[in-house]
Formats: sequence, C-alpha cells, structure tokens
Amino acid sequence: MKHTSPSWPLRFAPRCAALLTAALLVASPVTAAHAAPAAGGEAPSRAEIYRALALDREPADYVILVDTSGSMAEGGRYTTVRSTLRRFLDGLTSKDHVALFTFDSRPEVRYIGAAGNSGEIVSKLPARPNAAGDTDTGAALNAALTELGRDDAASVASVVLLTDGLHHPPRGSRYPTSEGPSWDALRKRAQAIAEHTDLAGYAVPLGSGATGARLVGNVVQNTSVLRPQSIQDLDSYLARAGERARARKAGLLLAEDAGKGVSATWQGGTAADVTDGRATARLVLRSTTRHLPLTVSGLRATLTGPSLDVSGLPDEVTLEPGESRTLEVRLSGRLTASALPYRRTERRDAVLHLAGRVDSAWERPLAPDVELAVPHAIRLGQRAVPLRASVGSVVLLPALVTAVVLLVLGAWLWWRRINRPLLHGELLLAAAFGEQQPDRVGLNGRRVVLRPSSVGGRGRVQGRLRSTEQGPRIDLRIRYTPDGSTARESRATCRPGGRVVVGGVSFTHVPQPAPAPAEGLPR
Repeated sequence: MKHTSPSWPLRFAPRCAALLTAALLVASPVTAAHAAPAAGGEAPSRAEIYRALALDREPADYVILVDTSGSMAEGGRYTTVRSTLRRFLDGLTSKDHVALFTFDSRPEVRYIGAAGNSGEIVSKLPARPNAAGDTDTGAALNAALTELGRDDAASVASVVLLTDGLHHPPRGSRYPTSEGPSWDALRKRAQAIAEHTDLAGYAVPLGSGATGARLVGNVVQNTSVLRPQSIQDLDSYLARAGERARARKAGLLLAEDAGKGVSATWQGGTAADVTDGRATARLVLRSTTRHLPLTVSGLRATLTGPSLDVSGLPDEVTLEPGESRTLEVRLSGRLTASALPYRRTERRDAVLHLAGRVDSAWERPLAPDVELAVPHAIRLGQRAVPLRASVGSVVLLPALVTAVVLLVLGAWLWWRRINRPLLHGELLLAAAFGEQQPDRVGLNGRRVVLRPSSVGGRGRVQGRLRSTEQGPRIDLRIRYTPDGSTARESRATCRPGGRVVVGGVSFTHVPQPAPAPAEGLPR
C-alpha cells in the first residue's frame, strides 16, 4: 500500500448481535413476507407493503466495490466488512443480480451472478487485504458501470462502495486524479445508464479520511453518503442501503399508478322511479390502480336539478387495486310537476355531485423514499342521473275529456233544437194559378221531402225555431225546384198558418196544436 488513512476512533466493544440483525431484517423482503399484518385501522409496515408488491420477484442489480488496499487491515475493518457483507447479501432474493469487485491497484471480479447463496459469494473475497495495493477508485467505478451496461440489466441498480481511504491510484492509471476527462466520461456513461435504469450510488466511508468514497457522487448523480460512527455500525448502514434499494423497487412499480385513483359511475341504463318520493339506486366506485390500495373517506353525494337527497353511503370505502365496489344508495325527493296538471310520466336528468377524499394507507410508511401521486378527488365518469316519476291528477284528464264531450253534445242538441225542430201540421201544395185540388203533405219529424204528384218537381221542408214578441214559433224553410234541377231551386220561409209561392207553386201551412217550445230562443 502506498498510503495510509488517518486513524479512526473505533469502538471495538461487541454490539448486541440481535440489534444488528434486527436492523437488517427490517430491510429484508424475505423476512417481510412472514410479517404479521397490521392491526385494523393501522397503517401497514414497509415489510407488509413489500410482501403485497411481491418485491422478491422483482430483480435488482447490486454492484459491490470493496476496498482491499493495505489500510483495510487496520482495526479489523476488512474482517468486519466480510462478516457484515454476508448478512447484507442474506437480505437479497434469488432474483437479484450481484457483482462483487475488490479493488486496490486495480479492480478484480470476485463474483458475478444471482444472489441467494451469500456464503458462496463472500467466500470469493480474498482472506486479507493486499498490503502493497494502492486505491484506484476510478477504475473500480469503471468496472461497475461496465457491469451495469449489460443488455439484461435490471431496472433498479445500486452501486455500493466501501473504502477507508482516499483515491490514490498507481502509476499509469486512467484516473490519476479525482477529476478530468476520464471522470467526465464515467459521468456520461452513468447518465446514459440512468436513462433506462433507476441508478443509485451508496458511498460508505470506513474512516474519517476516506474521501475516496465521495467520488461515487461525482459519477452517479443519485448518491447517498452513509457515515457510520464506527466500523461496528457498518451492519445497519449496509442494511439501510439495501432498504433504499427495495424502496426504489417499490417506487418503480408504484410509478405505474401515478395519477390513478378512484372513478365513480351511476349504474344502470334505466331511470330511477321516484314517484313515491323514494327509490334505490347503485353507485359504482372503481380503483384504477394496478398495485396501490386506496381508501375513500367522507363519501357524500347529492343530486341537483331536480334536487334529491342521497343517503346510505358508507363513511369509508377501501378498494384493492383494480377493485370495483357497488354501493346501494337511497334517493328521497320528488320531481316537480310542470304546469300541465294531467297524469303523465316526467323524465329528468339530475346532476350528480360526489364528495370524498382518496388516500392510500401506503403513503405514510413509504415516505419519504417513495412519493405516491394519488389524486385525492373522485373522478366522475357520469354526472347525468336519469330519473322518472308519474305526476299530475289521475282523474283530471278523463274528467276534462268528458266535460268537452258533454259540452259538444249539449251544443249540438241546442243547435238541432233551433235549426231542426219537430214539424207539425200539414202543407198544401197547388199551382199558384190553377183550380186543381192541392197535394196534402203531412209534416212530422225534423225534415220532410217533397215530391208532389199534381204539380211535379222536388223539394224539402225544415223548421226553424224563433223567438218573437208573441212567443216562440216554428217557421218552415222551404226549398223547391219545379224540374228537379238545382239550377232552378228556390227558397222561401213560411210562417205557421201562412202561405208562400215558390217556383210557381203555392205552399200553405195548416197548423195543428203542438207542444209549446221553451223560452229564451233566438229571434
């Protein structure tokens, strides 16, 4: 080794193994799969969320860079790294991909393959550091980016660098300093990988002078520098790096649900019948998420134009991803009838107003590592709610029709009584200038057809009831044509007991007693 790190105050008193193991188990998706469910009403733990998301089936890439320069032998650092790294690897799943590199004067591949057998992976590490080795952090990061640039790389990748010194490359290194064109090239490669991969870096400085750890942040934009107070804290800090990687896995899955929430629709194509002032209907709430459970609280609904009350909605509804829930609600209110009072069916479209807040019980446990963009308002897919009701009087229309019929009938009877009264007496027909015996025509009914044999021709007689100063009387309205043609037809009115000449024929009325007509008739 060509350099030494400043001394680091170490507390070598053994820590409680249970404490270190617990820190790692919180981050482990394998253990989370067996976690007890949260109590009713409480937010679930991250372990339960990861189990629900089946994160153990989602692969992730881990590139672990372990400093094996000579200074790592001081204070048992390298031995602690070997033992702690195994527990970190125990927290990964068989779907994860691990690339383990050691680096001093140059990087060396120790293991590349699937996680799952942490003992085998750790066994690939050398038994002790290279006492004569330098610390080429740039070359180690170059090896990490080469590994992450493979075609089958996972969508989530982490670079974990553990070093106790500063960047001190050997002569001839492509990275003689901690900046320059070679570092710019590394940064561009990392940016290209980050365009299709959720890439994050974790720098774990194992000494107060381990400034080389911070160089990860010069290459990988999303880098966290984890600063354990002593080498004995390494266990929990590595667990923290694993936990953040799992949170990024979860965030990548939950990004599919960004902007998705709860939609509401009014079920059924038929109109709700509110004739009796009440009806039942169904409101369907549907979660549009793929992974995220949602809760709707403070659910309230109203209908306007016409206004109806909506009751029966629960205060809170929990929806699993993609779940639909049909809620039966009660409508109360009536449709206001228009000015038309007869019985009929009114149809209206009311406007649905739905209030409620959409949240997820996962928001608080995943914060601040995963931000869930949950729309808090319910989306209404259908605002128009069809309604119908029978309104108006049941008897009004039949009564109105009956009244009109009676009125028409009464008017017709009155008209017939005036214009077609019953005829009485006889009518004598004779030539106006002749001595022959007249034809005698008896008058009865409301109309008499005239076909006299002695004078010939045709005609008809109808009555007309009139009111006079002497009382009502029935005049005879006579139409007569001597040859039967309409062209020579003549008309005349004969008073009771009177005589008129029409078409050369004398018409003489011989009255006989008849029932007196009613008063108030037209003159």
